[in-house]
Amino acid sequence: MGWLLALPFLIPIVAGLLALMARGRVWLARAIGLLGCAALLLVTLGIFIVVARHGPVAAQMGSWPAPFGITLVADRLSAIMLLVTGVVGISVMVFGLADIDRRRERQGYQGFFQLLLAGVCGSFVTGDLFNLYVWFEVMLIASFALLVLGGERRQLDGGIKYVALNLVSTLLMLTAIGLVYGLTGTLNMAALHLAMSEVQQPAAINTLALLLIGAFGIKAALFPLFFWLPASYHVPPVAVTAVFAGLLTKVGVYALIRTFTLIFPADLALAHELLLGMALLTMLTGVLGAAAQYEFRRILAFHIISQIGFLVLGLALFSPLALGGCIFYMVHNIVAKTNLLLISGTARRMAGSFELAQIGGLYRASPLLATLFFIAAFSLAGFPPLSGFWAKLLLVIASLEQAAYWVVAVMLVTGALTLFSMSKIWAGAFWKSHPGDGPRLLHAFGAAERVQRLLPAVALVLVTLALGLFPQPMIAFSEAAAKELLNPAGYIDVVLAGRSR
Repeated sequence: MGWLLALPFLIPIVAGLLALMARGRVWLARAIGLLGCAALLLVTLGIFIVVARHGPVAAQMGSWPAPFGITLVADRLSAIMLLVTGVVGISVMVFGLADIDRRRERQGYQGFFQLLLAGVCGSFVTGDLFNLYVWFEVMLIASFALLVLGGERRQLDGGIKYVALNLVSTLLMLTAIGLVYGLTGTLNMAALHLAMSEVQQPAAINTLALLLIGAFGIKAALFPLFFWLPASYHVPPVAVTAVFAGLLTKVGVYALIRTFTLIFPADLALAHELLLGMALLTMLTGVLGAAAQYEFRRILAFHIISQIGFLVLGLALFSPLALGGCIFYMVHNIVAKTNLLLISGTARRMAGSFELAQIGGLYRASPLLATLFFIAAFSLAGFPPLSGFWAKLLLVIASLEQAAYWVVAVMLVTGALTLFSMSKIWAGAFWKSHPGDGPRLLHAFGAAERVQRLLPAVALVLVTLALGLFPQPMIAFSEAAAKELLNPAGYIDVVLAGRSR
């Protein structure tokens, strides 16, 4: 099993290094990238099937027993996050064939893209805090390289803001890791679950919780730590923004979920109250920022922030239904948000701009593109029976079960403003006439570019429709994953070989 759990990061590392060496021959680097993403999708699908059938699986690298060695572990949450990473990876890879210019590819785009996927997958399978930090740094280096690739002035400006805030996150995380080790003598997450239950220092535990909320909150773009995101996500090519939007902030949310369900005591009231307040403020500030924008990609960037609030809300409510809704929402959001960014790139290619005032007529130019946007956008807004509706419904029911009526009110307001923003894009980019000579028709693209741009969007919309029209399997899986998180005995047993209690 060890080799299987290592493959999600070994495959993109090998592919990334080979692609960097082959960057001068663009066709070869592309072939390596495509093969790497296809292999990653197959491996993550295999892990998902194994975990769904048999429960959590773990491996100890180098035959060192936990908690002394490097542990790789996958439960249902890890498995679904790995699988959706494989889906996003190959979708953005194909889109990038049309979106990324040859100059950036010669500068190493394919290699850095693969290394970013390695960092994401490594974060999902690692079983200890220090290696989580290592994979975060891999992601930071690869994402910074992708952000500034091309060397344009606005890219460098956005990249500096991005790195500066993420270095603060790194400092907070390293500080917390040092304190955790000093307090417990271990960094293995399963062992920490046992060790933390014996620590009789509430002040120290609360301090650690606050440090990790700060560290992971920056990665996740939680209020008030999100301002680096809208300052940087609109500057790279659309393919880069799409993979950032789909995966990077979700790794921060994953780390929060893993930390506050496995490591810290379940009754850590201060942390849950803080997360609840931050989640609601993230939802509102993000959606208000989106409502104030009139540029396609900036609207979507602010909605990344808003949707993170829904994810953290599920953790803050801390019930089986709320966590299940959080997991369903995470999968739905990764797929829909990635797709919306890809669609925005094709819209700009057709109409010549991201500014809503300068574009239009896309519905008549490409009914297919308009249909893809409509499904993805209104799923994000929570329209029934699309996937976003079921995810939000689970969170609403979980809130009502706890008599948190004001939380439901904030969710409904956020949903209404999300609908307003999506309707603004629909009216400005798709429905009204183009203010100039009209957009180029999609059939004016070459056949290869047409496939590269539309095939990933079609595939992701089909996933959205499947989650919406047939939600029960995903709801059942999410609820089972939530129960694993709230009762991690199986996770601990498989890591520590029966030492859980």
